[in-house]
Parts: sequence; structure tokens; C-alpha cells
Amino acid sequence: MKPIYEQNILIAENFTDPYGRAKPSALLYMIQQAAGEHCRLLEVDTPALDAKHLFWAVSRCRVQISRLPKLGEQVRVTTWPMPTTRVAYPRSVVAYDRDGNELFRAISLWVLMDSESRAMVLPGKSGILVDGTLTGAELATPHAIATRSLENTVTRQVHYSLLDRNGHMNNTRYMDWVDDLLPSAFHEGHPAREFTLCYLNEALEQEEIALSYQLEDMVLTVDAQKNVSHEKTRVFTAQVLF
Repeated sequence: MKPIYEQNILIAENFTDPYGRAKPSALLYMIQQAAGEHCRLLEVDTPALDAKHLFWAVSRCRVQISRLPKLGEQVRVTTWPMPTTRVAYPRSVVAYDRDGNELFRAISLWVLMDSESRAMVLPGKSGILVDGTLTGAELATPHAIATRSLENTVTRQVHYSLLDRNGHMNNTRYMDWVDDLLPSAFHEGHPAREFTLCYLNEALEQEEIALSYQLEDMVLTVDAQKNVSHEKTRVFTAQVLF
């Protein structure tokens, strides 16, 4: 099996914003799709994990954008697993346009979760082996985003259409919530150049999530929390550079 997998993905209408550019969440979708197909070929996909009562989840993702692809463009997504760490399975992505120009690159940290207890299972105890490789094109592993007081807060609720097969809000949809914090007039002239998402806890159907945020020096910082047993629990943090 080749260590690097390639997949061509067309930028369709549902991927784009009002300006014909792929939304940041669409980049996450492409990363997820390519990773999922490669996992199928590596025989560590959903059916293989179901037998062990496990599922894949993303814990962190960092994306650097050279250019957002546009409606109708075909994107060549290349992806490969990096060497497994004690706690996660890092995966690298580089995407290109038809002329071979780089569009974006990313690194995501995938972890295994127990489908019954919803607790993380370490690679060494999972029985899931993924051979990793390094090409020199990998981004540095994203660090945790430090918490601080943020001046604005809005509340969102998790609804059915946001859920994925694992019964929680899909990782790609968090970025839509982040983008919604700023108006179209801002996004029109300020496409994202880089973003990092750190996923800390599941967001489940009907849960209310409070998103605290602040835009400062063209950097949007987000800290999302929910109430669990009358205590605040962080769901995700995000940082977007425009």
C-alpha cells in the first residue's frame, strides 16, 4: 500500500460561500473525506473499528491556506499518516489545483474513542496499527489555544443536521459556527489564511454551546463551553488568522 493517498474533489455549490470560494469548513470536509478513504484502503476504517467498538475522532487540526479554491475547481488532495504518537495518529494533507499550485496544507491529530464509554483509547491499547511516514512537507503539530477573557458571547444549539454517524456534532461544522461569528461584509475582503481547531469534548444533540469570541489584530479567538451538571465544560477552542 502506498503511504501517500491522492483523491480528486470537485468544489461544488454546497462547498462555497457567497463569493464563490470554498468555505474553511469545506477544507475540513475534504481532509476528512480523503482520510476516510485512505483508512478504508489501510483497513482501519469504520467497519474495522466497529468490530472493536471504536471510532475515529479529531482532537486538533491546523490548516494553512495559500488560496481558497473556487466553485467548479478540481482539487487534488494528498494525504498520509505520520508516525503514531503515544496518544494520537497524526495525518498530513497537502492540496493542489489543476496546475500543481498548492492550495492548502494541514495537519490533524486523530484519536480513537470507545463507542460505549466515549473515553479515549490509547494507540498502544487499541490494537489499531497505522504505519506512518514523513516527507518533510508536514506542518508542526498544533498547540493548545490558551484561554483568556473574550469580550463577546453568543449561544448556539446542536441540532440534528449537525450530527454525524458517531452521534455528535461533526468536526467540520464547528468551523461554520466560527465563521458565523463575523458578518459577510468582513469575510468578503478577508479570506482566512490559517486556522486551528482544538476539540475538547463532544457536542451532542440539543446541547447549548456558549461561544465566547474576540477579533483583535485580524486574529479571531473562540472559546466554546457547555454546562454539564451545573459546571462549565470546554467543547472547543479556535483561532483564525485573516
